Amino acid sequence: MGQLVMKKVKNEKGLTLIELLAVVVILGIIAAIAIPAIGGIIENSKKDAHAANAMQMISSAKIAVAGDATIRPNPGSSSTVTLDWLITKGYIEVIRDPHGGTYDSTASQVVITAGATGALTYQVLITNGTNGIITLTPEANVKRDAVS
Repeated sequence: MGQLVMKKVKNEKGLTLIELLAVVVILGIIAAIAIPAIGGIIENSKKDAHAANAMQMISSAKIAVAGDATIRPNPGSSSTVTLDWLITKGYIEVIRDPHGGTYDSTASQVVITAGATGALTYQVLITNGTNGIITLTPEANVKRDAVS
């Protein structure tokens, strides 16, 4: 019995060219499906990072308003703080654009609006200098589609 098994094992010569081609085709199909899906995941994570950076700017602006009364707007008016101002005053550290480089720190800003009752609302615009990347308010449900 053992000799019969050994004889069959010795007769195996390896994979045929057809078998190798079938494996290569299957791997190609898997790669064609996986690569675009991974690209979409990476792009979505970059959009999420932009939204997180915007929320970080809003949180820093809230702290700045609490700590510096000169930027708090009067009821019915608004004031603007730039990313550069927040960095200079130490309310936030330099934040990086997930697509590479940095944001435009003078064009990226948080607009603080005081309603008639004095309630504050915050809206942020982050830009990399060539186009607006995200504009949102923290009251809005932050989604990836807020990022352009």
